[in-house]
Amino acid sequence: MSLQRRLLIYLLICAPLVWAVAAWVSSSRARTEVNELFDTEMIRLTLQVQATLLGLDRARGSPTAPVVSPEADLDDLAIAVWDHQGKVLLTDREGTQLPLLADAVGFVELTLQQQPWRVYYLQAPNREWLVAAGQKVEERDELVWGLVGSQLLPWLLMLPLLLLAMAWAVRQALSPMRALTTELQQRTADDLQAIPSQQAPAEIQPLLQAMNGLFGRIDATLARERRFTADAAHELRTPLAVLSAQWEVLQRAATEPEREQAAQKLTAGMARMTRLVDQLLRLSRLEATEVLVHAEPLDWQALAEQAMSDSLALAERRQIELACDWPQEPQRPPDWCGDGDLLAVLLRNLLDNAVRYAPEGSTVTLCLTSSSVRVENAGEPLPAEQLQRLGERFYRPDGQAEPGSGLGVSIAQRIAALHGWVLRYHPRADGSGVVAELTAP
Repeated sequence: MSLQRRLLIYLLICAPLVWAVAAWVSSSRARTEVNELFDTEMIRLTLQVQATLLGLDRARGSPTAPVVSPEADLDDLAIAVWDHQGKVLLTDREGTQLPLLADAVGFVELTLQQQPWRVYYLQAPNREWLVAAGQKVEERDELVWGLVGSQLLPWLLMLPLLLLAMAWAVRQALSPMRALTTELQQRTADDLQAIPSQQAPAEIQPLLQAMNGLFGRIDATLARERRFTADAAHELRTPLAVLSAQWEVLQRAATEPEREQAAQKLTAGMARMTRLVDQLLRLSRLEATEVLVHAEPLDWQALAEQAMSDSLALAERRQIELACDWPQEPQRPPDWCGDGDLLAVLLRNLLDNAVRYAPEGSTVTLCLTSSSVRVENAGEPLPAEQLQRLGERFYRPDGQAEPGSGLGVSIAQRIAALHGWVLRYHPRADGSGVVAELTAP
């Protein structure tokens, strides 16, 4: 359920309850004011009829003052009637205050005994009599303010309750956020488990999914760092021990030939150490890369020249001939886009492995077609078990005379995966040698 829906449900439950209480109080007060108004009018009507009847017998003496019900306030109402000579024909107790305005017609605002009155004058058609009915403005103001107060006062009294109810509703609606905050605060630094988002409100599900994705990326990064540290510690232990032993041999060498031989071994060991560290760092950077930053059309001629130039020293030492099989016109090399620097590393690793494990005096060929790139050598075909294990980090088949780190194939496969390509190893068509073939799906 979304936060908005939860909040609306709580408010729609609380607000009508508070409104119902306020409406009941308001209606009670309004009923009292309305009853007073209409009761007064009803009593005034009866008094007027009574005064009319008593006026018919005015010659026999002054009538007895009528008894007024104490349930209504009549001090604020007045009525008076005059004939054309200005003689009072009919009046009540308060009507004696009304002035005779012979030419007045309609409503007139007057001040009587320092109090504002609103008086209505009605002329007879033949001007035989003039009727005036008046009411204190104070009475009307009291009625208006009474009605307004009857509406405002209950709401003002209920406003704190309404605010408390709304605050409770908002707090209940936002309880999933507090639960999420509490869970994150209680987590340890290495707790990167995904937060369950199925039961979370709809508004925070995208946030939870983004956080879970971030946790996954951080966990993968930490796992790569831990793996790199463990691999480095494991793989560097033996070379460091060998270098230490070679250094001791160099120090104990008694003759010049012994010192030269020990120095050569120490130099070769340091070169192997440098290569191993370089390969470890390169593989770590590649594993941390998720997408290509630079992807542009590849210059295969420049890449082939660079890769073969980097492998030339090793090829000369092992008396390996490097060859490049370029496609014949009108065919061209693969029309691929990628990172030229990474692809140069890939080709160099493929050529380096092919040269290292090819028989001395043989040929290693870099072959480009319109749909693939292959590196072939004339070595012994690899068993199916070894072909399956190619790409495992630090894996090197037994009985290898050439030094290596066991990371070249892993680096090449990672670069190929970043480009969306496939790197496969298989024998040549005649069943001999080893072919590393790079293709695009």
